[in-house]
Amino acid sequence: MTARFVATLIFGALLFALLAGCIEEKAPDAQRVPVHGFTVVAVYPHDPGAFTQGLAYKDGVLYEGTGLYGGSTLRETMPETGVVIRSRSLPPQLFGEGIALWEDRLVQLTWRSGIALVWDLENLTVERTFAYPTEGWGITSDGRNLIMSDGSSELRFLDPETFQVTGKIEVVSEGAPLPRLNELEYVEGLIYANVWETDRIAIISPETGLVVGWIDLSGLLTEEERLRADVLNGIAYDSGTDRLLVTGKFWPKIFQIEIETSE
Repeated sequence: MTARFVATLIFGALLFALLAGCIEEKAPDAQRVPVHGFTVVAVYPHDPGAFTQGLAYKDGVLYEGTGLYGGSTLRETMPETGVVIRSRSLPPQLFGEGIALWEDRLVQLTWRSGIALVWDLENLTVERTFAYPTEGWGITSDGRNLIMSDGSSELRFLDPETFQVTGKIEVVSEGAPLPRLNELEYVEGLIYANVWETDRIAIISPETGLVVGWIDLSGLLTEEERLRADVLNGIAYDSGTDRLLVTGKFWPKIFQIEIETSE
């Protein structure tokens, strides 16, 4: 379902860009980005004490990076049960952020320390680190590059072997830069991004930086659950089964969702 939705969205975005160029002066409203709803397919347990900063899925295992000084971790969990298989704590001076898989490694950003940890997945040990000059928020991979956010409207593309910057895009929605880009996930040719302190996921073209769609996830938690939970943050995509998972910081649940096409 997610793959079909993305294919439809890409086609629509191309048509939208073509038409917008023709009718921009007469009808500015035609450039408004579509907002999509969702259907909950399944609900899985999630550690309500996890300050979730990133999710990634591989070979039946859900990897989760959590934050907070003195409480940051990298975890392997079983997505259907929430059972933690293995967990590693970060040094107390590091505030863990987003995670991304690359081959047999996992990259975990830190918030304000300017370093990323590169984990060996077999032993779940840190094999190296690399430095970057900004804050670290979210990270994903498109199969060729790592793609990183820093809380601004900019996404940077990194060589996954040297970690050198190979490109940048500014993310724009309806003509304005879109700041506070957080956790990222690459889904069938598009970048999905949590936007901090919102209940929405931005769907971004990696070629242009344009937001081509929004997913409005309002209402996932009950009012009682929202009292104890923090913001929406955490996206994982299983391309093998076309499964999209979302959660948040201190959320008690992980949701498998399908995206509804807007009218």
